[in-house]
Amino acid sequence: MSASKTVRKLQVVSPVPADIDIANSVEPLHISEIAEELNLSPKHYDLYGKFKAKVLLSVIDELEGSTDGYYVVVGGITPTPLGEGKSTTTVGLCQALGAFLDKKVVTCLRQPSQGPTFGIKGGAAGGGYSQVIPMDEFNLHLTGDIHAITAANNLLAAAIDTRIFHESTQTDKALLNRLCPPSKEGKRSFSDIMFRRLKKLGISKKQPEDLTAQEIKKFARLDIDPDSITWRRVMDVNDRFLRKITVGQGPEEKGMVRETGFDISVASEIMAVLALTTSLADMRERLGKMVIGNSKAGDPITADDLGVGGALTVLMKDAINPTLMQTLEGTPVLVHAGPFANIAHGNSSIVADKIALKQVGPGGFVVTEAGFGADIGTEKFMNIKCRYSGLTPQCAVIVATIRALKMHGGGPEVVAGRSLDRAYLTENVSLVEAGCVNLARHISNTKAYGVNVVVAVNMFSTDSEVELNAVRNAALAAGAFDAVVCTHHAHGGKGAIAKNETPIWDSRDPDIVLLYSQIFAALGLGSVLLDGFLFAGPFLFADLGFVDLGIAVQKACENVTQKLKFLYPLDTSIKEKIEAIANSYGASGVEYSEQAEKQIEMYSKQGFSTLPICMAKTQYSFSHEPSKKGAPTGFSLPIRDVRASIGAGFIYPLVGTMSTMPGLPTRPCFYDIDLDTTTGRVIGLS
Repeated sequence: MSASKTVRKLQVVSPVPADIDIANSVEPLHISEIAEELNLSPKHYDLYGKFKAKVLLSVIDELEGSTDGYYVVVGGITPTPLGEGKSTTTVGLCQALGAFLDKKVVTCLRQPSQGPTFGIKGGAAGGGYSQVIPMDEFNLHLTGDIHAITAANNLLAAAIDTRIFHESTQTDKALLNRLCPPSKEGKRSFSDIMFRRLKKLGISKKQPEDLTAQEIKKFARLDIDPDSITWRRVMDVNDRFLRKITVGQGPEEKGMVRETGFDISVASEIMAVLALTTSLADMRERLGKMVIGNSKAGDPITADDLGVGGALTVLMKDAINPTLMQTLEGTPVLVHAGPFANIAHGNSSIVADKIALKQVGPGGFVVTEAGFGADIGTEKFMNIKCRYSGLTPQCAVIVATIRALKMHGGGPEVVAGRSLDRAYLTENVSLVEAGCVNLARHISNTKAYGVNVVVAVNMFSTDSEVELNAVRNAALAAGAFDAVVCTHHAHGGKGAIAKNETPIWDSRDPDIVLLYSQIFAALGLGSVLLDGFLFAGPFLFADLGFVDLGIAVQKACENVTQKLKFLYPLDTSIKEKIEAIANSYGASGVEYSEQAEKQIEMYSKQGFSTLPICMAKTQYSFSHEPSKKGAPTGFSLPIRDVRASIGAGFIYPLVGTMSTMPGLPTRPCFYDIDLDTTTGRVIGLS
């Protein structure tokens, strides 16, 4: 990919404007131009307007056998409720690699839920001068994938309650007759999906009339235990009042009331299936294998048992294709899937990564983001996503902020919506150094997978040089390959402004001048020191530190010496796998509730014990208690329940209380969101 065709020079200003204002100030390129830079022909994608396209999975088949590029995952330290800028760092790193270092690069990101977009967190397109555009389309409906998941999830929910209702009012023979109605010729037959259930039951007969009375009962009566149902309805809005509901209160349902609830759409197992699938055929199998509960005899009931697996696949047939977009600086982005990072694995899709790795080729870079801290997102990226994809990362970036490190060092509580305490706005090196124990554990845990670790310190204007140096020294001492201070939010990937603009980075330090003169020379760029500021060619390099991050990641990928190592083998027991993960948190042991013990025994008997583990715990601490900051040790990790996403392919233990339907704050983000009815542009989106 030649950067000269699509790369844009950003005209950065200070102070940094609102994200939506920056996004609206840049006219996106037609998405066909971005596709062309990736060597995608029109047969490889379907247009969704001028600035989005769905990339077809046929690209993977056409490039089978070609060499992949470098694979980089971006995680973070244990975050504050304000977030530490992983998405911004991911986008900024790709802009640095593609727009400045002239590397082939693709950013792979999750699609954000409308829940946080309209709630408290805001969107997830990055921020400042490191964003995906159009930012409003990215954060809202995009190409409808989440809506497809919502529809599929709720179709399955309706099928469950409907089946219970009909089985309660009909005989076995009546059920068979209605499940297999006569054709125009008067003959009854099984539909294709029914043969899946017959095979599962060990019945080889081909015609309904050949079934014995016992076989009719086994085939037609699922006998679902209402108390075992784990499948809930979903919607893509934060609505706390739907966390617990009752269904079946209508007079025609004959009093079949049961308690259930709603999750947010991205918490649906179907979203996790989308993220972990490797092909359309694989998705069909995974959707059909999803377990919704048990029969009264204790056997797992699947979507295919209900006859709905094929219909779910039809609803998801377009959602399986990743969406192509672009960054502010014109580098390509694949947006796909957005599984809930607590109860699911919190990573974008395998198919997007596979397409991207083939498209960038040898020497190119694919940078993807893992949700929350590295103890959740990066751990699940390695032990779940990489197991199913077969892909091997070379580098892991860990994003840190002085703000979060001070919190982990004993600083005051950080609360979203409240002003930061003075401790976070003034120099306090001792707090930073104390908090670096959190960073150090993330580094050691991540290095254990066999990848090189680069720390990106997301710099804020209140951070001092002494504080930043303390983080860099602590990171290197903990075994990081490199640690780099970054200002990508303020300056973008290239960090360049026109020569006649107001300078925003003073390069008078002779060591800095020497270092970057050498970098520019290595890149074939002439540099000059003029009036205390360092220039290269026609540009003033304002964000030199972020260029460092691109170079550090490149070197880390080129110098990886180990193979990918998983935290646990799959053939160990469910408890052994849970305890291996708990040990990485710093726990001295694991406590299982009576319910958890019961579920582990059941899943083991049902043959699911070889699945990987997806821990559902708070993102705000290594432990189960959000208040325990830093790097706690010696605690016992409580497992209150264990559940399974069989179609997605993992067991998820619940550590403490975990809400799958967020609530709205007193002042949600939607107060600021509106439409300029003159221009048609969205305003106030963050």
